[in-house]
Amino acid sequence: MEKRRQVKLEDVAALAGVSKTTVSRVLNNRGYLSNDTKQKVHEAMAQLNYRPNAIARQLFTQKTNLVGLVFPTVNDPFFGQLEAGLDEHLYKRGYRTLMGNSQNNPQKEEQYLQLLLNHQIDGLIIGAHNPAMPDYLEASMPIVSIERAVAPQIPVVASDNYRGGQLATQRLLDDGCRHIIHTNYPKEVMTTNQGRREAYEDLMRTNGRPAITYEVNYDTSVEEKKAIFTRLFAEHPEVDGIFADNDTNAGLIIQVAKQLGRRVPADLKVVGFDGADGTRILFPELTTVQQSINEMATVAVELLERQIAGQTKVASVTLPITLLEGTTA
Repeated sequence: MEKRRQVKLEDVAALAGVSKTTVSRVLNNRGYLSNDTKQKVHEAMAQLNYRPNAIARQLFTQKTNLVGLVFPTVNDPFFGQLEAGLDEHLYKRGYRTLMGNSQNNPQKEEQYLQLLLNHQIDGLIIGAHNPAMPDYLEASMPIVSIERAVAPQIPVVASDNYRGGQLATQRLLDDGCRHIIHTNYPKEVMTTNQGRREAYEDLMRTNGRPAITYEVNYDTSVEEKKAIFTRLFAEHPEVDGIFADNDTNAGLIIQVAKQLGRRVPADLKVVGFDGADGTRILFPELTTVQQSINEMATVAVELLERQIAGQTKVASVTLPITLLEGTTA
């Protein structure tokens, strides 16, 4: 069987009655072209079943229209909603996404980063929990970080974590709690979550109460987390309020509390943090501080596009939070 000849740019130009340069300008949306000319070119492409050469287009535009995403996991209501929002907003702007979930593993994150850089992506949006790595510092491409302090020159999109910590802690104090415990990442983890801890400690100090934080790494297994929370109740039987740094931990704490015979909210009150849509559907009774996750995705994409367009100084953005009333506090 005779092999079918590949349709070329000049074939489209000949059928449309225009130059190859005009066809190229239509494909890359460059310069002014009349609607009639555009229609002729598109009709010729459809008739010939022409498929533009992606590599040639990249060389012409110096863009791949690919954006890399590196986050800990999609197996979490907050990150799942965030990545879905980023993918949606990027798609609307003509970008495709390459996702890598690092599971908070530095080696895995490094491998994903190298893979993404090798694909000549236009930009990177990251939310991994590891300290700044040389590749982040040396990468000259546009980068936006979400809720993670990665490097001084990389803009961060984050919620007002300090204000959120204030609202959560004050809610428990207003409920009459006197022995409030907080859970959060270890202090050495460079994340804006630490603002929640700082607010908790400041407010407890102001009210003359001891500030006790149980440190829980993000990648700690569910069983290990339950063991930590069981130890929390054993070491502090007087605890009557807990401000959890995320809704997943809040849910696990409530599970452990009930197993130990603690009644929520009768003798233990719990406030979470995140307020993702999935959590609100499955656990609507949780009192929590809600982050603007969808707005976070929108702003991150906007900051990335500003860098792609050539802006060298893009400022970080802090978004407002809201306390959602439930029955756990």
